[in-house]
Amino acid sequence: VSNCPFHCTTRMRTVLLSLVFLLCGCVHSAENKQHIHLSGRHTRTSVKPQQPASAVWCLIQRHGCSFPGSPCKGKALDFIFVIDSSRSVRPHDYEKVKLFIRDMVQFLDVGENRTRVGLLQYGSLMQNEFFLNAFYSKEAVQEAVGQMEHLASGTMTGLALQFLREEAFSAAHGARSVELGVPRVAMVVTDGRPQDSVEEEAELTRQAGIEVFAVGVGRVDMATLRAIGSEPHSEHVFLVANFSQIDTLIALFNSTLCTEMDFCAVRDHGCEHKCVNTEDSFVCRCRSGFTLRPDGKTCKRVDLCAVGDHGCEHECVNTEDSFVCRCRRGFTLKPDGKTCQKPNCVGRAMDLMFVIDGSRSVGVDNFELVKQFVISLVGAIPRSTRAGLLQFSTTVQSIRIYAVGVAKALEEELRIMASPPEEKHLYYAQDFQHMEQIAEKLKSQFESCEGTRAACALLHLDSRSQKPSAHWVKVG
Repeated sequence: VSNCPFHCTTRMRTVLLSLVFLLCGCVHSAENKQHIHLSGRHTRTSVKPQQPASAVWCLIQRHGCSFPGSPCKGKALDFIFVIDSSRSVRPHDYEKVKLFIRDMVQFLDVGENRTRVGLLQYGSLMQNEFFLNAFYSKEAVQEAVGQMEHLASGTMTGLALQFLREEAFSAAHGARSVELGVPRVAMVVTDGRPQDSVEEEAELTRQAGIEVFAVGVGRVDMATLRAIGSEPHSEHVFLVANFSQIDTLIALFNSTLCTEMDFCAVRDHGCEHKCVNTEDSFVCRCRSGFTLRPDGKTCKRVDLCAVGDHGCEHECVNTEDSFVCRCRRGFTLKPDGKTCQKPNCVGRAMDLMFVIDGSRSVGVDNFELVKQFVISLVGAIPRSTRAGLLQFSTTVQSIRIYAVGVAKALEEELRIMASPPEEKHLYYAQDFQHMEQIAEKLKSQFESCEGTRAACALLHLDSRSQKPSAHWVKVG
């Protein structure tokens, strides 16, 4: 290098610098990463860290080397080059632009169902070289690029953007339907100031859903480049000093264009719950507790309780996204959330009354068993519980009822209530002044209660009972 003249040294430095840019900038996506989008959100997730490509790959096809596999393989794009072919571009620089286009095409996965490539150049007028539906192979596209001829006229950049939007990206000329979600990408390469209005046409182009990369060469107004390129400008607007350096952008564009495509973000996917990217499209998925309907987009709730494997001991109840177990009245749910247990009564106060059948039909032996049953229960209840016991049968035994009627009391009711025989248990007085005589007679009767366990009851009535006499129990 030290023996070279100045211009040789400068040229070699340029070549070495370009090579450094290529080697350092050549990156491609090493792995795919799944994108998941919730309904109503279109947030692109970041791809996994990229890994340096082989240096052989970075030398590009024109140096006689091929690269192992295309980083853009399987990526569908509608990609159009828009080339400034004005007179300010010198013939040898024009050839560098053509070389740049062929190198860019090399890493694209060109095909009818993959990336379609179009090319137009402009000067004072528009000239379409080929539309998106013209060629479906790299070789055919690169051959057509080699046949381009320099226009060497004005710089009508605004006119070029209008033609790009209205003609080049039309369905008639090979652009795929917006519903398919194939990204529309344009790369504008220019070296001069436009001779027409750019801002309005550029804005309309972006509004049409076209992603625009703006590449400036030489003394290009940066404000014009920013007006042309999409946002963020740090990823879509580039400036190089001359056409010799334009190849340094190839690796950068490769990294930008060939990253994983986010179909869920670029399409109106219509998924009710989740949108999940696949290799060349997307699928809809449902949240837990739902299943996808036959339309592939909407979801319906799964009756998890009807499936039968919920494990609930008593009852299963469906919720928004799952199910819960519940217990029948008188039980509580255990910590496992599935089985049930009776509540613990320790420390809980209650009044407990045992009502025992003491009739003849029970029998002596069975009555003893009933007593043992009651004893076992009493031993298990908390200390705070108060217990009582009564037994019943057909008649109430060993109770003598004395019926005393005064004045208007009905004799018929007195007979029903009084224990037999009537002459010992039924008494009647015309008025309250004669009750003293009845008292003397009753005293002699009560003496017979002494020394026995019999119970004596005295009923005093002075008028008709409000309760029909038939409701009184006959005792004896």
